Amino acid sequence: MFTAVSKAARRSYDDGLVQLDDQAITLRRYHFPSGTAKVIPLNTVRGYRAEPLGLLLHRFRIWGSSDLRRWLPLDVRRPLKSTLITLDVPGTRPRPAFTPAHPAEFIALLDELLAGRQPC
Repeated sequence: MFTAVSKAARRSYDDGLVQLDDQAITLRRYHFPSGTAKVIPLNTVRGYRAEPLGLLLHRFRIWGSSDLRRWLPLDVRRPLKSTLITLDVPGTRPRPAFTPAHPAEFIALLDELLAGRQPC
């Protein structure tokens, strides 16, 4: 017996700490000190910025903020990662930021999902 796989099920990313699907971005271990997740509906994301993870400022920031402009969820493997993604979500300060394990895959899917959404 064959089962149909929905298109939405194929259009997802999950590396254990960051999850992206056609509805939301979920940042696990976001809130301090509880470690609960932050769910950001995709229709509230105005845009994002991807940049190389700096050697001094954010690479060794395991949880929290180095500059008070963005907040990073708990990620003990951040020093080994290469790309910092900062989301532009109106009304959210500090801005959510994170380091996906596979940045090229995450960015490609995020671009696809943001381009395909309905205007509010």
